[in-house]
Amino acid sequence: MEMLRRSSVFAAEVFDRSPTDKELASQAKALCRDYIHSRLHRAGIGWSKPEHGLAASGGTLGEVSSVLLWLGDELEYLRPNVYRNVARQLNITVASESIVSDAFLAVAADIFSTGVTWGKVVSLYAVAGALAVDCVRHGHPAMVHTIVDCMGEFVRKSLTSWLKRRGGWVDVTKCVVNTDPSFHSHWLVSAICAFGHYLKATVLHLLREK
Repeated sequence: MEMLRRSSVFAAEVFDRSPTDKELASQAKALCRDYIHSRLHRAGIGWSKPEHGLAASGGTLGEVSSVLLWLGDELEYLRPNVYRNVARQLNITVASESIVSDAFLAVAADIFSTGVTWGKVVSLYAVAGALAVDCVRHGHPAMVHTIVDCMGEFVRKSLTSWLKRRGGWVDVTKCVVNTDPSFHSHWLVSAICAFGHYLKATVLHLLREK
């Protein structure tokens, strides 16, 4: 718990300047931990939300976490079937760290294969939360750390340049202050469309690895 608190404080401090690739990845992991803990807590499966959760702690990173959770709620409400029982949809076992890791990274690669939007970023966090719920429900809570690490790895390799151009993670907060209705609908549509083929693509990817 103390380690989680220290990592979250570190991730928050770098908002005072332009973050490096490593720091953006660290922030991505801190945000993923908060998102997953929120979803586990909501699912009521015996995993307590951290005392020092980002969304409850305030600060810039806390604001970003709150926005991610809010947008995730909206996205999951619109497409509940997509963000439930993800492991079953992918036809994977959550007992294997390598399979969970490969599946998550394959889904991430497919979601962003046609470009990056905040809607797609939120959708990836929603997938992480749903997959974590599956892992804990099936008796493999250690896989939560695997998913968090995979999020950091994917962000570091594929999203840091895009994040830097937008000024970092804080840019996502504009999604809830923009009053243009077309903006709101655009990010939702882009997120929903991102899932057109991801399940099929991921299953094929896993089959090729066997």
